[in-house]
Amino acid sequence: MIKFAIIGYGHIGKRHAEHIINNKECKLVAICDTNTDIVGQLPDKEISYYPNIDDLLSATTADVVCICTPNYLHCRNAVAALNAGKHVVVEKPMAMSDAECDEMIAAAGKSHKIIFAVKQNRYNPPVVAVKELISSGRLGRVYMMQVNCFWNRSDNYYAQSDWRGKKDKDGGCLFTQFSHFIDILYYLNGSIAQASGTLTNFAHSHNTEFEDSGSFLLKATNGALINFNFSTCAYEKNMEGSITILAENGTLKIGGQYLNTLEYQCLRGEELPQINIVAKENDYGLYKGSMSNHDKVIQNVADVLNHNHPVMTGAEEGREVVRIIEMMYAAAR
Repeated sequence: MIKFAIIGYGHIGKRHAEHIINNKECKLVAICDTNTDIVGQLPDKEISYYPNIDDLLSATTADVVCICTPNYLHCRNAVAALNAGKHVVVEKPMAMSDAECDEMIAAAGKSHKIIFAVKQNRYNPPVVAVKELISSGRLGRVYMMQVNCFWNRSDNYYAQSDWRGKKDKDGGCLFTQFSHFIDILYYLNGSIAQASGTLTNFAHSHNTEFEDSGSFLLKATNGALINFNFSTCAYEKNMEGSITILAENGTLKIGGQYLNTLEYQCLRGEELPQINIVAKENDYGLYKGSMSNHDKVIQNVADVLNHNHPVMTGAEEGREVVRIIEMMYAAAR
């Protein structure tokens, strides 16, 4: 049994707890959160509660610590857990700068522990199918890609937590809402070499310190041109999360609201299975997020530690996503 602790028991921390408890190879032994009111919400009376990370790390027998705190605390909490000899599972974004990622990677190297970066959209069935198509070479050279992320984030969303919308704690939409789309772009087609773009705050200037919309032209290291558009201004609800690929041997669109459907395909000599996954989003009540594949994230931890499987998304990949985000923000400035 792999023993887990969770730091941060908000929406996403509860999702981690659910999947740890439901995994036969895992056991949740401790939860840390500064909000003492969560004691009554713990899923099992045998789970230890700690109000601060130092108490947890000095007492817990956990092998793995899940970092589910606000963005600005990811690096600090992960480094503390690594220095305490724990593997860490870090929610997106891995950190708020590539320098913070480097600090985490150095701590992991010193402690000989593993950083698992949470990128659950890699498990989406349409993404899995298209990744295999590209990796096999059957799609040929990728010419162009278009990423559209049009979601809704209301005033209620920003009122839920005092860190949301703050530049130094949240980081911006590319860190908090749309880093998963940058990861899938990178996962499918490799890294980004050049970026230009613009940012605007249309509807959230009263409660955020950064953009709510942006449009970028990116050039991948393999020469592909990429148009990346995003907004949290979709009226009333999330509209779309999609990636369109124009390549030498075919055209594809992974669509839906959360990269959950194979919306279009025209391929040379083959056809991928039709995919339309419904009711798989992370539902947080007042808003919805990316597809809920955290069960597969936790299973990958078990597979790595118990069965020597490869890490699905390691620290270097998590760092590269942060580097691309920093490049995009620098280009827009």
